[in-house]
Amino acid sequence: MKKILIRLFSLIVILILAWLWIIINPKPAFAQLNTINYSNINLANRDFEGADLAGGTFVAAEMRGTNFQGANLTNAILTKGVLLKANLENANLTGALVDRVTMDGANLKNAIFTEATLTRSRFYDAVITGADFSNALIDRYQVSLLCERADGINPITGVSTRDSLGCR
Repeated sequence: MKKILIRLFSLIVILILAWLWIIINPKPAFAQLNTINYSNINLANRDFEGADLAGGTFVAAEMRGTNFQGANLTNAILTKGVLLKANLENANLTGALVDRVTMDGANLKNAIFTEATLTRSRFYDAVITGADFSNALIDRYQVSLLCERADGINPITGVSTRDSLGCR
């Protein structure tokens, strides 16, 4: 009986110490550390070449002609954005949310969109040579339009644009 009481007391002490450690040492959630928020801002013609913008928020941002060449935009949120003639060559948008974004005339050469959500977005006249759309969620109509001009192989992932889109 004495061993059971000692174990129970030890467990209670450990739980109290763990609770105190959490209360005394609160830290923000990992996802919120160093979050970049460019929502509702005019970023037209800005230069973000090679920038680390992972997890950044660009909701309803005006990004016409913005240079994101080689930028890290993994898990970024780019909803309701305007990326007309923007340069996303070699950009990494893995896991990004790109919903209701206009990318007409954008340079998406060798961009990585693996596991990205690209719903209700437009890509008219966008350069997609070597872009990787593997496991991305894209509207069927946009996929059919993208397949008409899909070519090249992504130099990082080694996946052809046509294969990543599921073109026939």
